[in-house]
Amino acid sequence: MVARPRVSRSSSASAPASAPASAHTPNSKRPTVEGLGDEAGAAELARRVAENLRRHRAELRMSLDQLAISSGVSRAALSQIEGARTNPTIGLVWKIAIGLGIPFQALIGGNDVPRSRILRAGDAIPLRSTDGRMESRLLSASGSVDRIEIYELRFEAKGFHRSEPHGSGASETVILVTGALRVVAGEEAHDLGTGDTLYFQADVPHSYENRSSRESRCIDVIAYGRG
Repeated sequence: MVARPRVSRSSSASAPASAPASAHTPNSKRPTVEGLGDEAGAAELARRVAENLRRHRAELRMSLDQLAISSGVSRAALSQIEGARTNPTIGLVWKIAIGLGIPFQALIGGNDVPRSRILRAGDAIPLRSTDGRMESRLLSASGSVDRIEIYELRFEAKGFHRSEPHGSGASETVILVTGALRVVAGEEAHDLGTGDTLYFQADVPHSYENRSSRESRCIDVIAYGRG
């Protein structure tokens, strides 16, 4: 028998029905690579993931067959991704990162780490879920040594994303900027409203769900454990 998740509710979890609709429309395009659009952004992302996947797999001396077993991604799909012959979804990249035992941004980021850097709105290439209702943009510097990653997550109406455990000692802090969001971590469910912050141990399966009819946007900070 599967235990039902325990739910904690924020007083601001549900927006009033009379609240004004978000200015964002579900089909509007967001910038990817500045001035180039979604197609070029997806191609650049596929190239980065391919290069980083080849490099980390070589460093770990891990075959495609071994990675397929540890990640749950088929060997054929891994070969397509490593050859930059397909645009990977956010779910696939997460599985591969977990299979390699590396932070997510190690697969999608570059190798240069300047002492200071401005990340323009069009610089961060978004990853999307298979159904297109969830979008993730990496906001922290690639190659970070402090094992901290910062993301902007956007969920369209009824958007949903499930994440595998991030490893022993990992934690997440979710700050809901707009809308409403349900986060389930293990057997605990939390309903967040605009302005709420949730901290949870991320070494368990967890998910995010926008049950409302408007877009939800949050900042997600992932801290990886040292073990």
